[in-house]
Amino acid sequence: MPFSHFRPDTTRYHPENALSLGAAAKLAYAAPEAIVAGCGQWGLTQTRFIESPPESRRDTQLFVAANAELVLVAFRGTEPMKLQDWLADANTVLIDGPFGGRVHAGFSLALASVWTPMLEAILALRDRGQALWFTGHSLGAALAALAVARLRDEFDQPVHGLYTFGQPRIGDRVFERAYNQDNRDRSFRFVNNNDVVTRVPTRLSGFSHIGTFLYFDHDHDLRADMHFWYRFLDRVAGRVEDLGRLGTDGINDHAMDAYLLGLEKNRAVYPF
Repeated sequence: MPFSHFRPDTTRYHPENALSLGAAAKLAYAAPEAIVAGCGQWGLTQTRFIESPPESRRDTQLFVAANAELVLVAFRGTEPMKLQDWLADANTVLIDGPFGGRVHAGFSLALASVWTPMLEAILALRDRGQALWFTGHSLGAALAALAVARLRDEFDQPVHGLYTFGQPRIGDRVFERAYNQDNRDRSFRFVNNNDVVTRVPTRLSGFSHIGTFLYFDHDHDLRADMHFWYRFLDRVAGRVEDLGRLGTDGINDHAMDAYLLGLEKNRAVYPF
């Protein structure tokens, strides 16, 4: 059962925390009533569902859930039927963001559309100073990471942990360096095998990744070896050059269910 063995008091990597937050990232795709029911089963007795208003012309959704020990913020990701359109528009402009860096304009605007109600929900539910946790998959991963950055930059508010799955790049090197200096040891970014979304927007467009890198190989074994990752990228470099020729493998590896398989297999593994 997710969150039955959750460790809200640690900022270090914990496999049970990873599995629970992965389940929450998947739950974020469900209908509001299913989210409330699911959180209740996990012992998160207070839940608020938030979505961007129609006039914002954004489609951002998240939920904030809490119990006496933790407050959880989980962003919904990209619907599978919209993923190809999202990838086609993946390279976009950079605008001013947290820490004096620059970030993906679309991600920034999507987060802005729910920023105030998200803060209000956190303040209302975090009535005992509970540990604050963020998660998300795909586009939701980008929004969760950007929210953590804004909280730290604007309010000097650290979080206990950020676990993301299939996260695209969200900012430039200035943003990456400043974020990692302060948050890298509590931010864990999972990449599943050939997941195409983790490779956009491209480095050539000025974007960089943030957080502590964790990788599931084709056998769902968990690795934290960056040298292995670079060797892997060398082998697939020809495929990365043209997203339109990636086929179904990079899309299938992006599915949240594929990440959950890796999390379940490695629920007792500490990669560091």
